[in-house]
Amino acid sequence: MNILILSVGTRNKVVQYFCKALTAQGSVVATDCSKLAPAIYDADKYYIVPPMSEPGYLDAILGICKKEKINGVISLIDPELSLLIKNEDKFSAIGCTVISSSYELCEMSLNKYEMYKWLVGHGYRCAKSYTDKEVFFEAVRRGEIAYPVFVKPICGSASIAISKVYDQDTVELLFSHSEGLMIQEFLNGQEIGADVYIDMISGEVVSIFTKRKLKMRAGETDKAVSFKDQKLFDLIERFVTEAGYWGQIDIDIFEIKGEYYISEVNPRFGGGYPHAYECGCDHMKLILNNLKGIPNVKNIGAYNEGVYMMKYNEVIIKE
Repeated sequence: MNILILSVGTRNKVVQYFCKALTAQGSVVATDCSKLAPAIYDADKYYIVPPMSEPGYLDAILGICKKEKINGVISLIDPELSLLIKNEDKFSAIGCTVISSSYELCEMSLNKYEMYKWLVGHGYRCAKSYTDKEVFFEAVRRGEIAYPVFVKPICGSASIAISKVYDQDTVELLFSHSEGLMIQEFLNGQEIGADVYIDMISGEVVSIFTKRKLKMRAGETDKAVSFKDQKLFDLIERFVTEAGYWGQIDIDIFEIKGEYYISEVNPRFGGGYPHAYECGCDHMKLILNNLKGIPNVKNIGAYNEGVYMMKYNEVIIKE
């Protein structure tokens, strides 16, 4: 059993956890477009590949899958997920499973406004969002939304190019300098992260881990504490099942006055996943079971509350 992890970057822990899960069973192969991506050095083997935007990228990945007899391939960045699942037939033809939700869900998750429309259309609480600034300004005049708000790219990740805005002039300025922006309501509440695994055989949600985020850094959870709430578990299970997600996903949620608002979904391992793993939610094992044709047993909330995660910097020295 061999796993290929693409665009590993600084996700050393994810690579390490897969290596541990595959001890004496197989190998973990990692890729990145830079030799300065520290996580490649935790894999059993690594390849430096072109950026995914280059024409020969997919062929390079398929070539690695053939050479290394890869059974399952997974990516740790959002745009690559769509590329993989769109070409699922090419991977399947060489005996490799793409560990991902559907192409439509990957695209919707990447497009924050499409996600907003889906959430509203299916009755879930979420932040009010606008792509037309004039419609937003009118909503402000009617008292339907108030400053501050966030102005962000419709398609983006890692909190890149997000601005917290307090007045109309700043909104006008940002929209005049960039295209593809949206305005999103500022949800003033407790931010929550959920690491969820949906069995790739049964389609059932089998694992949910939730944490209250205490501090963020570069769009990722820096400090957090685990907690449980059956109301939240039920909401996540209903949402994930209704949307049709598959495999590993990461959900951002806000709690405001006892109600939960769904913010964003990343159909991959999130930066805060190590918290879930160290608390006993081993989603690497769940993935390997599915690749072997074994459905996983439902075990939601199988972890202790009040366990803190604190990230810190580490270094790798190479010549």
